[in-house]
Amino acid sequence: MTSLALLGCGGSGGGITITPPPVTYTIGGAVSFLLGTGLVLQDNGGNNLSISENGLFTFNASVLSGGTYSVTVLTQPSSPAQTCVVANGSGPANTYISNVQVVCSTYTIGGTVSGLAGTPLLLQDNGGDNLGIDANGSFTFATPIATGGNYNVTVFVQPYNQAQTCVVANGSGTANANVTTVQVTCTSNEQVLHSFANVPDGNNPLADLVLDSSGNLYGTTFQGGTLGYGTVFKLTPSNGQWTETVLYSFCQQGRYCADGASPHSGLILDTAGNLYGTTLQGGIYGDTGGPAIGDGVVFELSPQPDGTWTETVLHSFGNGTDGIGPFAGLVFDNAGNLYGTTSGGGTGTNGPDCPASFGGCGTVFELSPGPGGQWTEKVLYNFCSQTDCADGYDPLDALILDTAGNLYGTTVNGGTPSPSGGTVFELTPGENEQWVETVLYAFQDPTTDGNNPHGSLVQDKAGDLYGTTSYGYSVDGGAAFGNGIVFELTHESEGPWPENILHAFCSYSNCADGSASYAGLVFDKAGNLYGTTFNAGLFGCGVVFELIPGKNGTWTEEALYGFDCGKDGGNPENGVILDAAGNVYGVAGGGTYGYGVVFELTP
Repeated sequence: MTSLALLGCGGSGGGITITPPPVTYTIGGAVSFLLGTGLVLQDNGGNNLSISENGLFTFNASVLSGGTYSVTVLTQPSSPAQTCVVANGSGPANTYISNVQVVCSTYTIGGTVSGLAGTPLLLQDNGGDNLGIDANGSFTFATPIATGGNYNVTVFVQPYNQAQTCVVANGSGTANANVTTVQVTCTSNEQVLHSFANVPDGNNPLADLVLDSSGNLYGTTFQGGTLGYGTVFKLTPSNGQWTETVLYSFCQQGRYCADGASPHSGLILDTAGNLYGTTLQGGIYGDTGGPAIGDGVVFELSPQPDGTWTETVLHSFGNGTDGIGPFAGLVFDNAGNLYGTTSGGGTGTNGPDCPASFGGCGTVFELSPGPGGQWTEKVLYNFCSQTDCADGYDPLDALILDTAGNLYGTTVNGGTPSPSGGTVFELTPGENEQWVETVLYAFQDPTTDGNNPHGSLVQDKAGDLYGTTSYGYSVDGGAAFGNGIVFELTHESEGPWPENILHAFCSYSNCADGSASYAGLVFDKAGNLYGTTFNAGLFGCGVVFELIPGKNGTWTEEALYGFDCGKDGGNPENGVILDAAGNVYGVAGGGTYGYGVVFELTP
């Protein structure tokens, strides 16, 4: 048997020495912006490594501790061809190496922005690399694009202070050189024609505008003017600019503002160019409560040869039961008679919400011209004349007149069952100059129907009526009692008029479609409807919207403009008007000085 004797430590004889393995370190790093194929890296003149994609790499062979490494590009990529360069590519291998950087050729992406008036504008390239823009001029994205790589510049966030729409031209392509040709053009379909300022200018416009045959706009402000009680103004276009003229400042006649004060309504024009309207306060029946106490007037403004305008009060409210506080404007019939509503007064007090102490809850009146420029007022109907105000009360907007001489309007409250959310009514002339009121529709449960119609109605050729409500009809994500609707009432020969809800507001994400319309509607030539909302929209300050009819009685709502409560205005309480070219005009709050604006939207 053969045996192996191991010598103990400390012996003088030879023994076995165990040599530890050599220490080696891996060499690696990262490749970026590689698009082509065929990139081959090399370390120390050998140890080749093919690279097919961006990211981390490590050579297969390690380097002895204390040795050196030298990473170079053996073969440049092709298809597309690129030039890749190495950084941190050489040095002693005293640890694991992971910071070698191989960057393939890149180009910057940029261009110019023009027309920018709002902020912030946020651009993106290839769905990222966000770039905020706050001024016109040139821009360049921070992240370059590899040679032959694709770029795609888009608008991620549109400017909203003031609201604009920016579009990108030359925004996509292949980067074979530095790109400087991307063009971002910002425009606004809204133009502020006038921002109301301090005295003697008016402020707080609340009513629809009216357009004459020469293209001039007329309107009212609830406050402002030389005495602080509102104005009638005119806007005149010239070479793309608009000039405002205050035609009349209210409360010029006597302590009680006998000429009227605080017009809340819009104006109408006759064929001679005279303007007619109402004021909420003032008139000859003021009392000792203050300088603007009174129950309102109906007035006429007549142009004079010297360019001035003369105001004439056609009727002062508050003399008995003729109505008080006309919020709404007027309408003419073919005989030259004027019709309107008052928000209070009259003899109707047949409901718990309209007690006798209120002094009435509204009327419909007629003013008839007579000899010597005298006008005679007659109350055609007293609201809340029926039990529990089943006939409605609180009419706050203008009437409309059909070809047969019937009047149509809305009340904010009343109807059946009590309490109801307002009515749509018809007044029909009958025998002995008596008028008969018929409730065409009473708004119902605020979770399933609209409530509180504030705006005036519009009628189509078939006789159907269209309008809005400020509240009602809850939708997912909306308020507990809804944000209002656009409705249609279908003309029937007898009985109630069926209601069709065309749109429930706050139906879109973040209520981008608007909420709470206090305004009436207007048709364009194609049968589309236009209106405004007081709240919501993309920036929370109301919208101008369009409703487009589709198949099977469906309608699609589009927010044409969202106010931001800045210089562009905000929270419109009124409707809009259209000119022959389809331009949209209206008024809103806000503006440069915070006193309101007149705006135009161009299609």
